[in-house]
Amino acid sequence: MTQKTPAYGARGAKAPVAPMTIERRDPGPHDVEIEILYCGICHSDVHKVNDDWGNTQFPIVPGHEIVGRVVSQGTRASRHREGDLVGVGCFVDSCRACEQCRAGHEMFCTKGATFTFDSLEQDQKARTYGGYSANMVVDERYVLRVPKGLEASRAAPLMCAGITTYSPLRRFGCKPGDQVAVMGLGGVGHMAVKLARSMGADVTVLSTSPGKAEAAARLGAKAFVATSQPGALDPLGGTFDLIVDTVSAPHDLDKPLALLRNFGTMVLLGLPPDATSATPIKASSLVFGNKRLAGSNIGGIPETQEMLDHCGKNGIVADVEIIRAEQINEAYKRMQRGDVRYRFVIDCASIGA
Repeated sequence: MTQKTPAYGARGAKAPVAPMTIERRDPGPHDVEIEILYCGICHSDVHKVNDDWGNTQFPIVPGHEIVGRVVSQGTRASRHREGDLVGVGCFVDSCRACEQCRAGHEMFCTKGATFTFDSLEQDQKARTYGGYSANMVVDERYVLRVPKGLEASRAAPLMCAGITTYSPLRRFGCKPGDQVAVMGLGGVGHMAVKLARSMGADVTVLSTSPGKAEAAARLGAKAFVATSQPGALDPLGGTFDLIVDTVSAPHDLDKPLALLRNFGTMVLLGLPPDATSATPIKASSLVFGNKRLAGSNIGGIPETQEMLDHCGKNGIVADVEIIRAEQINEAYKRMQRGDVRYRFVIDCASIGA
């Protein structure tokens, strides 16, 4: 059985995001039905709607930064109760049996994770629709508990931007006294600053936009460097234990690698739309100093819950601008010109209203 649900989505590449009706399954034994309250807009939503990566299946309903309330649950669901504030992130299912799933890295499921939108369900037939909608049905094992005290609208971006930055900070051992640089101060970068600071690190923001210095300080950064100024990076050689690179465009990697201390790590989080536009690096940039260049994706369910609990204890949420559903297309345009501080979040009560 299915139920019709109002949503906003696109019917073709670069087509406007517009009202549509989708079908959600009725809750199964282990499912929970969620009334979606807020959904953040991630840059990947725009890339998917524009088919920048060349694999979008239309029609598409984007959205994987979801916070809502449980309104009903299946007969065997016990992890959440009606009325609970919960979150849904980048994926909603996986095989649950492979080595990666058993290790809590469900996003790397060897049989293929089911992502929250524009993905195949585990039956390899039905497609998923995301959070630009009024409600959704998700297996309880892929639903996250939002700690009390976190404002729902500002917690929504934690489901992607939060875990995308928390995961590498944890993996590469961010700790009190570390010198951490964050490259780029957008939706992901601003979360990296907040989370690294909460772990006790001294944070420096590296940005091509000189006007972001005040904002970086407000977010908790100890220092700001405008990288567009000639010679700005010269005094920083060998300074950082960890560099979190959130830039989603091709750029020079050798220069920031020179800023690492010996045995330091630079981790890439950004994913340029053009996968062929690789930036070559010199082997000497890594070899001299035993430096690491790494990449990081999102996190599995256990780590994402750990991130939310950390944010609950430390009062960490995203800086957001709340919009109505009919403002999504304008929000996309503003995002592409960098006019957002730092995440647009859709008030999903406006969908179908």
